[in-house]
Amino acid sequence: MQTYLPFCGIAISNAQLFAASRKEYDRSRALLEVVNDLFEEQTDLEKIVKKIMHRAQTLLKCERCSVLLLEDIDSPVVKFTKSFELMSPKCSADTENSFKDSMEKSSYSDWLINNSIAELVASTGLPVNVTDAYQDPRLDAEADQISGFHIRSVLCVPIWNSNHQIIGVAQVLNRLDGKPFDDADQRLFEAFVIFCGLGINNTIMYDQVKKSWAKQSVALDVLSYHATCSKAEVDKFKAANIPLVSELAIDDIHFDDFSLDVDAMITAALRMFMELGMVQKFKIDYETLCRWLLTVRKNYRMVLYHNWRHAFNVCQLMFAMLTTAGFQEILTEVEILAVIVGCLCHDLDHRGTNNAFQAKSGSALAQLYGTSATLEHHHFNHAVMILQSEGHNIFANLSSKEYSDLMQLLKQSILATDITLYFERRTEFFELVSKGDYNWNVKNQRDIFRSMLMTACDLGAVTKPWEISRQVAELVTSEFFEQGDRERAELKLTPSAIFDRNRKDELPRLQLEWIDSICMPLYQALVKVNAKLKPMLDSIAVNRSKWEELHQKMLFSDTFSASSSSLTVSVEDIH
Repeated sequence: MQTYLPFCGIAISNAQLFAASRKEYDRSRALLEVVNDLFEEQTDLEKIVKKIMHRAQTLLKCERCSVLLLEDIDSPVVKFTKSFELMSPKCSADTENSFKDSMEKSSYSDWLINNSIAELVASTGLPVNVTDAYQDPRLDAEADQISGFHIRSVLCVPIWNSNHQIIGVAQVLNRLDGKPFDDADQRLFEAFVIFCGLGINNTIMYDQVKKSWAKQSVALDVLSYHATCSKAEVDKFKAANIPLVSELAIDDIHFDDFSLDVDAMITAALRMFMELGMVQKFKIDYETLCRWLLTVRKNYRMVLYHNWRHAFNVCQLMFAMLTTAGFQEILTEVEILAVIVGCLCHDLDHRGTNNAFQAKSGSALAQLYGTSATLEHHHFNHAVMILQSEGHNIFANLSSKEYSDLMQLLKQSILATDITLYFERRTEFFELVSKGDYNWNVKNQRDIFRSMLMTACDLGAVTKPWEISRQVAELVTSEFFEQGDRERAELKLTPSAIFDRNRKDELPRLQLEWIDSICMPLYQALVKVNAKLKPMLDSIAVNRSKWEELHQKMLFSDTFSASSSSLTVSVEDIH
């Protein structure tokens, strides 16, 4: 026996090791199956929780399993918003019917929601293993009598998300063999719940994204309805007689920016498209063009300056420069279409505040597009949104290459109206023009040339006759003052001089700086490219002299006021 028993011991030990290894293998395989389940189903919370509980019962061989999810993971108060439970086939004849939601208000569900063990685990993040329920004061014996289910042992662990936040708890009740849950069960359950937490978190996030998408879809649908023109408006312009260029005077570089009403500007825009041959060349459907123009107009806000009239005036000046100055011969037909559309869309949905304000206020636009050319990116994206709206795609009949090239050119044209980009590129343009060393067939030089044209049209009010130019300057200043008021009230900042209505007397000086540093060099360079633009430069010179006159008057007035004040003080002192 002494010789024989050691071999028996070795055999028994090996059998135990094999059984333990087999158990670990089965558990590892089960965890892999859990991971597989989670990847298969991440769109429905109820389905994924059901799979989780089925797996938990298989792993731990328990009578009942439940999952409780927190209402608010950031709240210090533990409150479960939803609970799920699953009873083993041994405890229920119908497994499918044993899956319950907390919406079915049973006494057992009430216990799930309100039991102190789950609340303790959710608040501390520490697992709880109750080996004898009747010896634990945290469990209510009366709940057993009401529910008819006898609880012997409980294992409850927290469910964590990827950010290490507790999103709920998972608990299993009563091993099928009648024994309490041991340390091995607890380790396995904790490992299992790590994967469950990721799966539940992903499913909740998917649901949130789906709801956000639905909200956005509804919002876009509502906005699309309210931001597009009516059929009656389209029919009106579709049937209208369009005046000739000479009647509208839109080929005049000194065009009166305030001469046309809002409807006349639509007919003038239609005339520009026809006069440039774009309707015929690109087979633009006329009704679509009318609808697109009306919707573009509707998507400009009622701000003092950056509104539909400004957009039209920029487009009119581009049309005049293309036709009067002959730039139509330099640019391709696709480029001409891009700059005309770009002019009309370059300030879409402008809010009356500049890029710096978006950055300082941390607006949604700044968060969406960053702090570089924030508004210009928004204007382009808004233009794309209109083009993609039903019945608005004026580019529908372009070839795929023409369409791709056009959208790229349109984006460049709108972004070119960012004054920061103008400063970045103008030195190169000035040097090319100064040396006479330009070749508009070179792509990079053509890109710079189109950018300078866009800026010249955007700032074109400075080239108009004095009364028009001054009126525009006052509108711009009024809009700037409104921004300055918001900076002072909302951001608690002192606005710079051009935005500060308390310093409105400095307008002539600021206009002189604007003309000398930004406008004059640009138009001087363009005149070197084409002498037909000299009347624009002449107007700037006249306007500059007018602002200089006003500036000198302001200086004299300030000096006189200071002298009078000084004299008054002296008389008072003598008296």
